[in-house]
Amino acid sequence: MDSPHGAAVKAEDFGLKGPRGWAFRGVGIDAAPGSLIAVEGPSGSGRTCLLLALTGRMKPTAGHAEVGGHQLPKKMSAVRRIAALGPVSGVTDLDQALTVAEQLREGALLQRHYGAPVRAMLRPRAERRAAAEARIASALEAAGLDLAALPKGERTSVRDLERLESVRLSVAIALLGSPGLLALDDLDLKLSDTERAEAWALLRSVAARGITVLAVCSEAPADALVLRTGPVDPDAPDAPQDAPDAPVEAAEPAGAEGDTKNDTTNDDTNDDTKGADDALAEAGRA
Repeated sequence: MDSPHGAAVKAEDFGLKGPRGWAFRGVGIDAAPGSLIAVEGPSGSGRTCLLLALTGRMKPTAGHAEVGGHQLPKKMSAVRRIAALGPVSGVTDLDQALTVAEQLREGALLQRHYGAPVRAMLRPRAERRAAAEARIASALEAAGLDLAALPKGERTSVRDLERLESVRLSVAIALLGSPGLLALDDLDLKLSDTERAEAWALLRSVAARGITVLAVCSEAPADALVLRTGPVDPDAPDAPQDAPDAPVEAAEPAGAEGDTKNDTTNDDTNDDTKGADDALAEAGRA
């Protein structure tokens, strides 16, 4: 895994509105590369939509943001190339039918297909295989996942992983592309206090490597830069940059050159999570 350069994340009056109302609005942040950013708020408050917008997967409709020097929404594809998604339910779900080794090889194959330069594809097969294995080993080390400690080693089924092990596997796959920004949804979901502490320790170690980390959670640690989401006032005047919809962009491996688009409109409202659920479903299908 190459040494990455973290992506600075900046936003001012950042918002997203669709047919069902505002998912989030008025978000502001100025985070340096290698920061640990926590998006804190109750479920249904637009946390996931904010994560997807800041990683170039959903189109914002108000304010402006900049990730790694790329402006949103003008440079969404450029942001997707440097921003990798860890666990995001409905978007980057692990394949429960695969073994851990198979899931890792699939991730490496996708990364090679979308993110590697053309000259890398021309190298001998044995050289490409060795490079992929080295990249996987480095990503596993960074994610703190010891395959030998799993019940059946690398042949352990993904469905048999504990929640924290699944998070580590998703992080390892995301790190295969050496992203500048790593984003995770519902980090503390179904984790004990001890596991939650381990998960945040993992993200601190990733940030210490220079990668900017953005994690959605219900309760942020004291040392994180916190973005808080909450109910949006439906009676507040609309921002001047309103748009009628918010397209969801397909999730891609960090470093991907493709610009796949999905024109379906998806948002959530201040008291209804259906919009966010729709957004995740569309992003997962894309």
